[in-house]
Amino acid sequence: MKIILTGATGMMGEGVLLECLRHPFVNTVLIVNRKPVRLTHPKLRELVVPDFGQLAAHTEALSGYDACFYCAGTSSVGMTEADYTQVTLTLTLDFARVVARCNPELVFNFVSGVYTDSSENGRLMWARVKGKAENALLRLPLKGAYNFRPGFLLPTPAQQNVKRLFKVLQLFYPYLFPKATLTFAQLAQAMIQTATAGSPQHTLEIADIKRLAALARG
Repeated sequence: MKIILTGATGMMGEGVLLECLRHPFVNTVLIVNRKPVRLTHPKLRELVVPDFGQLAAHTEALSGYDACFYCAGTSSVGMTEADYTQVTLTLTLDFARVVARCNPELVFNFVSGVYTDSSENGRLMWARVKGKAENALLRLPLKGAYNFRPGFLLPTPAQQNVKRLFKVLQLFYPYLFPKATLTFAQLAQAMIQTATAGSPQHTLEIADIKRLAALARG
């Protein structure tokens, strides 16, 4: 399987990337970043695009892939709804449209978040915006679109982009809240499962992700 992956310079994208590089089903991962990543691997390819709005200029490099794991994102803290919408909704949809045109049989996996608001009308700004992004992706002409809503994610071995708070929380969070905890291995395995075999559910909560990861492991 050949995968396009975004967000490799952040904790989410790096965790999924490292697990994809370990997975025997994955033979190529193209990371699309605004800045280079200091990582080498036989399966790894890199496309640096400082402005994702100019992604359409790279159609040749983006062609020939089976799935896109969209792990890019930002915190809503300190952002206006308009700015957060630009990053979370507009850029995500623009990216999805370009890679879908390059790969008509593409499966697009979007990392959203637990408590995302599918109604688009809730009180929390970030949850409304992510809900809009999830719903809009499901309407695109893709082979498959899946919205992943992970909870607390345990950093994977060799991961560099881990915030100090996560290093502290991982010592006790999985024991206090096991049902709300995932590993990056489980998240990546579930994403690979949807790309290879699909899923009847397109919005995947923590329990769904764990179930798909178990299927991927056989």
